[in-house]
Parts: sequence; structure tokens; C-alpha cells
Amino acid sequence: MTTISLCMIVKNEEDVLKRCLESVQDITDEIIIVDTGSTDNTKKIAKEFTNKIYHFSWVDDFAKARNYSFSKATKDYILWLDADDVILPKDKEKFKEFKKTLDKNIDIVMMKYNCGFDSEGNPTLSYYRERLIKNFKNYTWIGRIHEVIPPTGNVIYSDVSITHKKIHRNDPNRNLRIFEKMIKDNTPFDTRQKFYYAREVYYSGDYPKAIEKFNDFLNSDDKWVENTISALLDLSTCYHNIGDKEHEIQTLFKSFEFSTPRSQTCCYIGNFFLKENKIDLAIYWYELALTIKPDLKSGGFFEMDYYHFIPYIQLCVCYYKLGNIQKSIEYNELAGKIKPNNTLYLKNKEFFENFT
Repeated sequence: MTTISLCMIVKNEEDVLKRCLESVQDITDEIIIVDTGSTDNTKKIAKEFTNKIYHFSWVDDFAKARNYSFSKATKDYILWLDADDVILPKDKEKFKEFKKTLDKNIDIVMMKYNCGFDSEGNPTLSYYRERLIKNFKNYTWIGRIHEVIPPTGNVIYSDVSITHKKIHRNDPNRNLRIFEKMIKDNTPFDTRQKFYYAREVYYSGDYPKAIEKFNDFLNSDDKWVENTISALLDLSTCYHNIGDKEHEIQTLFKSFEFSTPRSQTCCYIGNFFLKENKIDLAIYWYELALTIKPDLKSGGFFEMDYYHFIPYIQLCVCYYKLGNIQKSIEYNELAGKIKPNNTLYLKNKEFFENFT
């Protein structure tokens, strides 16, 4: 049977590491922990599961740390996880079956990464990542921040999901500091790093600077289409937050130059027209959002609520504004079928019960 090394880089993860390792210890054949400077009980917890614990002096470079962890692997394939990831029981069983039948001609296995959730624990943000990598093929992590192994060779997609279950927020400015150190050191950014730097600036709330950096990325020649669409969505939000309506809507429509419409883009456009009280136009875009199916294997970031729940709720609002109460109720009930315990749905339901 195929053998698997689990390779992790960790620092001060005493709150989550045991949970992670317990979820994978019976599906991996080797556990390698690379600690980058923990001052808590992380290494003590790791010793409960493995004696292969190494130290790596942190140099503000995630790729270097991950490549070091991979260099210690001795099995056929390498599985990588972050400390606040888990493999849920249903996915563990899938993983075990998948491992039994894994063809050793496969180079990389892409697995869905569920990292955003609603109040019921249902995934709302998912995308595929290179998760199981064939060893001894010289695959190399690149990128100091948001590191990646470009998926080349014989790549397949699995229905096994990895679940991100963060307990506490890490240093929110860490990534931005690393990018700014790269700038100070005159380290050139590739196009992918330009995209992620723009996002970090956006997350910091500096919208004018984020606009500048997103446009810097968008002016690059070799940008990936999925990052382009994501950048345009974030850029439209930047323009919205500074009150530039003209550029907000132009930016959203510009995404159609690169790919077919995504439901999230359609909902953003619907929101724009709803705020402008152009209800018929808003309805058009929300209804269009409902006709689109997500292509998760494209590698993009997909917030699944934009493909059903959000347009249903927004259409409820739109038809109420038009005075069509029956249709408003119908769309609210459709939203309730997706999320029966959602606060918005329940408040709308109560309102309509009192209204009628």
C-alpha cells in the first residue's frame, strides 16, 4: 500500500495541534513536525505522536520552512497540513479508501479545502489545494507568503476534504509585515505576490493604497484568471468603501473580460443596483447568479452562499420593495430550505407572518 508522510510547520500551536494530529495519526505512516520557535507546549504535544521533531529558525519565509519539512519525508507521498486543520471522520474514511487504491503514477492529489463556515458549521468558502504530493519528484514550495507548489505532472482531484478549524486568530499583520520587509530589502515581487500583497493591504483597511496595489497586479501580463477575478471583486469593494460608485461598477463588469460570470460577481452587481434603488436591474443579476454552477476545480475561491442563499434572500428584499409580497415570501422560503436556522430567514419569516 502507498505510504504517506505528514509534514507540518508549527509555532505556538498548543491549542490545536493535538486535535489535528489525532485526526490523521491512523492514516499516515510518518509524522514530521518542524517547529519554528514555539514558546508554549507545542513540542511537548508533538512528542505524543512522533519523535521526528525538528527545529527551523524562522526567516519570514513559509516556502523555505515547508521545503525543509518536505526534505525530512521518507514515504511515497507527502501530506501537508496546518496545525488548525483537521480531517473530519467522514473524510478520514474516504481518505483511508483512497489511500488503498492510489495509483503511484499520480504526482499530485488536489483536495478541497473548507475554510469558511456558517453558524451551522456548513462550508461557505471552499477551494482546491495541492494536498498530497509525490515524494522524491523535486516538487518545491515557492513564495514567502501564501506559498504554493504549482500543480504539474499527473494531477487528480479527490473528494476528500480538509477542514480548517481556527480557534484563535494569528497575528493579523504578520503577512503584511513580511511583504513590507521584502519591499525594504528590494526583493522583487512576482505577479502572484503582487496579488497577495494587494489583498493584505486591503485587509488592513488602507483602501486607497489597496486600489493602487490591485491595479499594479491587474496591469501584469501573466496574471492567473482566478486571481484576476478575485482581485476585481476586492477592488470593487475598495471603490465602494471610498464612495467611488463609477469605478465600483466598472470594476465588476471588467471581470467579464476574463471569464464567464461568477455568482459572487453577479450578487455584487445586484447589490450595487439595489442600493441605487434600480430594483429590476438588481433582480436580473440576482436571478442570473442562481443559474450559475461553481467550477471548484478551476482553482478559484468559491463562497458558496452566493450560489443560492444570498441571491434568494436579496430577491426576497427586491420583490418586497416592488410590493410583490407573495414572491418575496417564496424567495425567503427558498433561502430557508438552504439554511433553516439562519437569522435573516427567520426574521423575514416572522415579519411576513405578522405582516399578513
